[in-house]
Amino acid sequence: MPKLKLASRLEYIEPFRVMALLARAKELEAKGHDIIHMEIGEPDFPTPPDIVQAGIAALLQGKTVYTPALGIPELRAAIAHFYAHHYKVVVDPAQVVITPGASGALQLALSAILSPGDEVILSNPTYPCNRHFIHMFEGVPRLVEVGPAQRFQLTAALTREHWSSRTRAVMVASPANPTGTLIDPDELAQIGDWCLMHNAALLVDEIYQGLIYDQPDQTVLARQPNAFVINSFSKYFQMTGWRLGWLIAPLDAIPAIEKLAMNAFLSPSAPAQYAALAAFSDTTLALLESRRQCFRERRDFLLAMLTELGFDIPAQPQGAFYIYANASHLTDNAEQFAIRLLESANVAITPGLDFGGTAASQYLRFAYTTSIERMREAGARIKTFIKS
Repeated sequence: MPKLKLASRLEYIEPFRVMALLARAKELEAKGHDIIHMEIGEPDFPTPPDIVQAGIAALLQGKTVYTPALGIPELRAAIAHFYAHHYKVVVDPAQVVITPGASGALQLALSAILSPGDEVILSNPTYPCNRHFIHMFEGVPRLVEVGPAQRFQLTAALTREHWSSRTRAVMVASPANPTGTLIDPDELAQIGDWCLMHNAALLVDEIYQGLIYDQPDQTVLARQPNAFVINSFSKYFQMTGWRLGWLIAPLDAIPAIEKLAMNAFLSPSAPAQYAALAAFSDTTLALLESRRQCFRERRDFLLAMLTELGFDIPAQPQGAFYIYANASHLTDNAEQFAIRLLESANVAITPGLDFGGTAASQYLRFAYTTSIERMREAGARIKTFIKS
């Protein structure tokens, strides 16, 4: 039988190495092994109770039908109000698009912006879906190597250096995955000004906003109101499985985005949208603040622990819940180190190769999405593993 010919774009889209590690970790757990999970970027806290109860109420009230493609008006207004109250930034509810997760937001933005052959400048390392989605829409990811000297973030100078006549957009993440670093607001403003001058789009992944530890939250919209902002209820609001995110876009792009949303997914989950209305209640926000402080304590603990174990942390994370650690002092193959650590010590972490970058084979990502007690046990296991 002839083999089905698949799309050529698949050559550029790679699977996550961490998913193979996760599958193996689950196999070991099924056999009775005690696995300490520090590989997946998912909060270990349950969804706040007010959100859960709002979701249950929506189901019981029959709010399970299609909604408008851009989302229910109440949630779009609630998000706009959140920006006004939390960031002191005016966002028109008409600019807010509710999406199936942040991935849905990024896909809508890229499909509205890119034509075949258009380039998007983004940092390397970066979250792998960013470059994969660009390929999905026949664009070209123009990866710019960044390292500790730039805190793993793009700069205005690097943006100008790698600009071409085909550049259509620049994408940054702040806080970033896998590094947890922030981009300097002045640097980001300069990048935005350059994009505006060249009729290109600025896309900013802010899905870890809220989980910032050393300074107040900021949004790019405070200085670049025409930016495309991708955000999510998954991380700060701890609704990963509800699959709900949002996109804030310039008003003149909304008709095109609405047309794309209608065709791409018709509408986001109705129960999830009604549940998310409770994300902005005083009770929920107070609970989330206490959990943010918990993440900060975990970060500080893990930084000290990894340094003591011999890992090098070239850029201290300021947000999210990741530490990007250089393991070259301990191994010449960080991916094999991660595999052996799982098999021998039952500690699961993510190899840096998932995120790209010329030095990715030297790096490991540790997620502090488990308790300090469990991380302390992980440290003891890693210490024994290194000695052996």
